[in-house]
Amino acid sequence: MRQITIVLGIIIFVGSIFGAQEIISSKKSFKSREIKALPFASVSTVENRTISVSIREQGRLIAKKRTNLYAEVQGIMKVRSKEFKIGVAFKKGEIMIEMANDAYYANLQAQKSVLQNLITSILPDLRLDYPKAYEKWGKYLDEFELSQPLKSLPKTSSDQEKFFITGKNIYTTYYNTINLELIYQKHLIRAPFDGILTSAAVEAGTVIRTGQLLGEFIDPSAYEMQVDIGKNIISAISIGAQVQVYAPDQKNQSYTGTVIRVNGKIDQETQTVKAFILLKEPSLKEGMYLEAIIPVQKIDHAFEVNRSLVVNQNQLFIVKDSILTLLPINILHKGEKNLVVNGLTDGMLFVDRPIPNAYQGMKVALQRTK
Repeated sequence: MRQITIVLGIIIFVGSIFGAQEIISSKKSFKSREIKALPFASVSTVENRTISVSIREQGRLIAKKRTNLYAEVQGIMKVRSKEFKIGVAFKKGEIMIEMANDAYYANLQAQKSVLQNLITSILPDLRLDYPKAYEKWGKYLDEFELSQPLKSLPKTSSDQEKFFITGKNIYTTYYNTINLELIYQKHLIRAPFDGILTSAAVEAGTVIRTGQLLGEFIDPSAYEMQVDIGKNIISAISIGAQVQVYAPDQKNQSYTGTVIRVNGKIDQETQTVKAFILLKEPSLKEGMYLEAIIPVQKIDHAFEVNRSLVVNQNQLFIVKDSILTLLPINILHKGEKNLVVNGLTDGMLFVDRPIPNAYQGMKVALQRTK
């Protein structure tokens, strides 16, 4: 019995030794497999090319054609079929405001009547002394209408005729009448161009005073976008350059604008120069804030990388023979998210996604992006 117990003990002891060796062996094998697992490196091929560099600037839209409407005469605003209200559109030459001033109109008609009488009074003398002049002055009188604007006086054919007409005070009366007529026409305010009212300060029945602001009128078909450009790159902005513009909250919708002028003066406080972009788009509205992508220069033999990939401010990881290597690069332009750089040769593989804890000489497994 004692011998059996001793044999069993020896067997258990030997078995535990072999078991321990197996466990140790399995751990070594597991550790060996962990060491062999390589991190993946997403890489892209360096392709140097010509890159157009742009800047992004925001600005507010202002109508290219706009005018404030002021009253040059006094009167009571009449009721018209088309109201003088915000959002109402008018064609060029269409009456926007009509002011009643019966007293002024009566004065104008009286002055026209005076001129008519003067011309009538000289016809007998013209028939006797200036027969040729009689016909044209008679015709002018026949076509004279008090309700119509004055026509130009007939031209004199001799100095004697001219002196005679002048002596009868006809020219003075004519120009006084023309002056009254011009002032009376100011009681009608017409649209200076096709456009729309964006503000209206008066309405029918209002007593309008001389010099009063009546409203604001704009052309909604063309807008200017004002942006501030840094003085260092203003020389790269060219008149006529095409610009892509979009609303910051609607980046899927873009518009094409044109740089139409650049201010010749630098703002002393901001050290920027104002540039103006013309946009013609019916869906745009005055006052909108938009963002413009303005091309400023072209850089040859360069490529773009994400800002997050640059190490030590001017180095980039490349992969050669599955080993990470840091190479220096030249940063030519800094964009919002990307950098334009050069310094690497075409065909090199650069790491296009950050690798955690990456270091020089690190062995990696390649995963090509492009």
